[in-house]
Amino acid sequence: MALYAAYASNLDARQMARRAPHSPLRGPGWLMGWRLTFGGEDLGWEGALATVVEDPKSQVFVMLYDVPHFDEQLLDRWEGAALGLYRKIRVRVHTLDGEVLAWLYVLNAYEGGLPSARYLGIIADAAEAAGAPADYVADLRNRPCRSFGP
Repeated sequence: MALYAAYASNLDARQMARRAPHSPLRGPGWLMGWRLTFGGEDLGWEGALATVVEDPKSQVFVMLYDVPHFDEQLLDRWEGAALGLYRKIRVRVHTLDGEVLAWLYVLNAYEGGLPSARYLGIIADAAEAAGAPADYVADLRNRPCRSFGP
């Protein structure tokens, strides 16, 4: 099985159970030298979409899942990889048991733009449910975002 490193809404194990039902949770980790950011604001959604970019001074909390090939295909459809919205790359993830290799999705669009408040809230809730440190979750909740409605 391939290890998948989730960093946005797929941090939520309940969501992953719906999207990839045969992919058990392995545990948390950190992408050292990467930064969570947003891009693709012009792609037609409420705002920019989550992605990660290399940044030697940053780190991103991830949740690792053991994903068999048939669940990987389901995730590819959910994430828009089959349409070219995201592509998969391999990264090193730091865990309490050492470093592991995993794959993740990165956006095929330029960095920039603001996510919607709703989307950012979903990501922050998922990080909190996954056990991310309180300061990491607080940083997510305090990021600039697009606000819709009154």
